[in-house]
Amino acid sequence: MEVKTLPLSSSQRGKLINAGYTSLASLSSVSSSDLARKLNISDSEALEILKVASHSSRLYEEGGSHAVINGAQNAWDMLHEESSLTRITTSCADLDNILGGGISCKEVTEIGGVPGIGKTQLGIQLAVNVQIPLHCGGLGGKAIYIDTEGSFMVERALQVAEASIEDMLEYSRFLRKDLQTCQLEMQSKDILRNIYYFRVCSYTEQIALVHYLEKFVSEHKEVKIVIIDSITFHFRQDFDDSALRTRVLNGMALKLMNIAKSFSLAVVLLNQVTTKHTEGSFQLGLALGESWSHSCTNRLILYWNGNERYAYIDKSPSLRSATAPYTVTKGGIRNSTSNSKRVKMM
Repeated sequence: MEVKTLPLSSSQRGKLINAGYTSLASLSSVSSSDLARKLNISDSEALEILKVASHSSRLYEEGGSHAVINGAQNAWDMLHEESSLTRITTSCADLDNILGGGISCKEVTEIGGVPGIGKTQLGIQLAVNVQIPLHCGGLGGKAIYIDTEGSFMVERALQVAEASIEDMLEYSRFLRKDLQTCQLEMQSKDILRNIYYFRVCSYTEQIALVHYLEKFVSEHKEVKIVIIDSITFHFRQDFDDSALRTRVLNGMALKLMNIAKSFSLAVVLLNQVTTKHTEGSFQLGLALGESWSHSCTNRLILYWNGNERYAYIDKSPSLRSATAPYTVTKGGIRNSTSNSKRVKMM
């Protein structure tokens, strides 16, 4: 049960969420004095909040036991559901191949790498490709793009959209369909209109937006992908309390996982890299530490091998570890033409 559903004032709920208390479980072990200090409220107000949370938790447990039993799913159904998951193409056949066909819906996929490797380019590509019509092998959906760094380029999105339309026309020629009809159905301006863009400038805005997503998606059911570029930025800049940061991020990750499953959409989290000291040497690793690595379903690492770009599946419950080359062109993400040896660098 989430804090936002508690019978508290909007101010109290906002303070709790901003402090990282997004669920009843996160309040179960905190004392009233600690809560008062972290929320900058009186002890009596903190005690009252904890009483409300405790009461709501008891009601939830008493009323929710049957729901858990009735909601059980057998393993065979789970296997069938996993095999029938819809996917969003990356426009790179080699990359799609190691991903089992593309970025999977109902899952959270983290994509990390050094600056300039093409994370934002891939994010824009996915925001465009999710709109490929059903008759061209796509989902015919819409995208939400959450920009925390100011790196989204609408001119670049237009280039990728125009290239995608050319690809769809070529696909239609291959299937001998009516070219004029396909062209009228999908134009570059329509693709841009189907990308809902949010610019967030602080971690509090980011937290608030993630909690607003469920309402927004429920009102815009065509949305099939949510991209956050990047999940890391504000939490590396503004947070000194690592324990609080972990609590807030875990709550945010849980929320995103629930949205992905509830609305059958893909959540893609772009992440930065950081330098960490391990066994006497410095190595590059994805930001936010080891605890964050458990907050996504799949993890894809982008890296350089000489002058070539490569993607490596670092973590997935259903995909084997594999590497694929890709390139960034004027038209977006495409297959690499290089035959250089594929090696894992990170």
